[in-house]
Parts: sequence; structure tokens; C-alpha cells
Amino acid sequence: MPSVTLKAHFDGRSILLDEPYQLPPNARLLVTLVEPGQDDERAAWVGLALSGLAGAYGDDEPDYGPADLLRRP
Repeated sequence: MPSVTLKAHFDGRSILLDEPYQLPPNARLLVTLVEPGQDDERAAWVGLALSGLAGAYGDDEPDYGPADLLRRP
């Protein structure tokens, strides 16, 4: 089974998945606790990364092919 990240929350008694997902019996799980507010910080970093990538790979950037790569001995 491939690794997958699922959002979940703890209701005070059990860990509940936020969206349905079919887990096989005895599936091994890793649980990571996320501090409150980290989602906002992560979203800010993702936004910054996306804007940087948009600038680096924008429509006005030239396309580079294999001939543009440097070959080192």
C-alpha cells in the first residue's frame, strides 16, 4: 500500500478521519500532531513557493532544451 497523508482530528476519545478513506484491517499508521496555527504558516510558505515558481516558470521565460545543458567531463 502506498503512503498517503490523511487529515484527521481528535474528538477527545478517538482519532477521526476528516474525509472517508478505506483502510484495510490492521493497517499500520503514523500519527503526527500539528500545532494550532501551523496550517496558516504552512499555507503562507506554500503561497510564497508558488509565487516564486510562477516567476521562474512563467510564460515569458525561455524554453531550454538538451543543447542548453552543460556537459562536464
